[in-house]
Amino acid sequence: MSLHVTAIMLGVRDLERAKRFYRDGLGCVVAQDHPGFVSLQLGADGPSLALYPWDAAAGDAGVGAEGSGFRGSSLHCIVDSRAEVDQLLEQASGAGGRLVRPAEAAQWGGYFGYFSDPDGHLWKVATSN
Repeated sequence: MSLHVTAIMLGVRDLERAKRFYRDGLGCVVAQDHPGFVSLQLGADGPSLALYPWDAAAGDAGVGAEGSGFRGSSLHCIVDSRAEVDQLLEQASGAGGRLVRPAEAAQWGGYFGYFSDPDGHLWKVATSN
């Protein structure tokens, strides 16, 4: 059996704020909306994005909820052009996210930048063009 990502879960401090960021700010479609859980679709063929209250998500995993700083992971969105990289970084910033690293040319020939959502989850936006 091979590993296949079907859902990504993020612990968030404010479920309504996170839902607005991903739904209204970044255009994700809400698939399920419950008091303690929201599921959004990441593109037509992509995995779902599950949002849970931070403490509940930590409890579900059986770990402490006090995590801070770099968490050892980031989510990546690969787009078709430099203009799309810039557009998505601007869109995320305008929706309440934070520009972490402005877009720049990469030594491997591409172009990329980073933003974080309101809870500090890192997203890299990149293109090989």
